[in-house]
Amino acid sequence: MWIVNEEGRKVFRHGLEAYTAAAQEAQACPVFREDVEDEWVTDEVRSCYNCRYRRWTADSFQCQGTSL
Repeated sequence: MWIVNEEGRKVFRHGLEAYTAAAQEAQACPVFREDVEDEWVTDEVRSCYNCRYRRWTADSFQCQGTSL
């Protein structure tokens, strides 16, 4: 599910519209924390797209979680 970029950060390999994959990954993530509701992208609360530790890129997002 992830690619490690040149900065050593994990980038979600499925991009911006892989809602099922993002929800499945968040279910297994021990550091997931939901972002404020105004920042949610999907109605599925537990999704990487709604995590406070994600940082958007042009094509996807980077995971900023500490225990990855």
